[in-house]
Amino acid sequence: MNPNRIRNTAFAGVGIVSVLALATGCGAADTKAGGDDKVVLAEPSWVGATANAAVVKKLLEDEMDVKVEAKQMDEPVAFDALNSGKADAILEDWHGVPKKQKKYVEDKKTVVSGGDLGVVGHIGWFVPKYWADKHPDVVKDYKKLNKYYKDFKTSESGDKGHFIGAAPSYSQHDKGLIKNLGMKFKHIPSGAEAAQLKELKRLYDAKKPFLTYWWEPQWMNEQIDMVEVKLPKYTKGCEVPESKAKCGYETNQLEKFMNKDFANSDSDAAKFIKNFKWSTKDQNKVAGMIAGKKMDPEDAAAAWIKDNKSTWEKWIPKKK
Repeated sequence: MNPNRIRNTAFAGVGIVSVLALATGCGAADTKAGGDDKVVLAEPSWVGATANAAVVKKLLEDEMDVKVEAKQMDEPVAFDALNSGKADAILEDWHGVPKKQKKYVEDKKTVVSGGDLGVVGHIGWFVPKYWADKHPDVVKDYKKLNKYYKDFKTSESGDKGHFIGAAPSYSQHDKGLIKNLGMKFKHIPSGAEAAQLKELKRLYDAKKPFLTYWWEPQWMNEQIDMVEVKLPKYTKGCEVPESKAKCGYETNQLEKFMNKDFANSDSDAAKFIKNFKWSTKDQNKVAGMIAGKKMDPEDAAAAWIKDNKSTWEKWIPKKK
């Protein structure tokens, strides 16, 4: 989670504010002779994105004296904001809005890549390991799930197995996949990431079977042991339109995107965001502090920054 992935969440964004675009249509960053006065980040609503924004915001403000405002918005809205100049950058994109990317990146060229985030994203169908160990045939062949669908029945799913779907704003094509593969399951969305994680932990602790949309990076993988079910191989475009989807998910090198004018401004803030690149382990560390330990995002960012100077000091542009 490939996830993308509008929704409610228990994780508040970092400094959610209302932002006015510049009348000129340029990037949202208010650049003055002394440098960047303000940078606007589009922050998707999953906790990994909150971790990204928290660390970038903390470093830009404390180390570079650049004011940062993070505005929570999911990928479709974020790309509109990057195009119009209402936002300067999105730090984590799961390639979940191909039409928007084609329109703004390829056709209008108002949005440009900011480089890899350094985090590899993957989405799939997962079951808990304790159940997979008893039913190893399922892991190698998704069709075997139909053999055990009754194990997954709930009051919500009726006479079908319960498929725990992702929050509506996440990149997904599971409804079409379930239908087109002839699966005896009912897709039931979680509503929000926090709700999904809470339900999975409850089921996991009770050692009950469940089938769910799941993704990496995900901080809770440190607490629960999941096994992926092999779906039909992903090929480019196989999931579009969802009504005809018959394939699984791709593995993505998660990417940053920036408003073109901001990216080309040669500002230190733009250079910093292009340089920002960390590992899945780093992101999970901060996300776990936010979601697992219930730390304020700024405090979680500060804790990571304190212990990882050798990583983040490389992101700071060198003075000429």
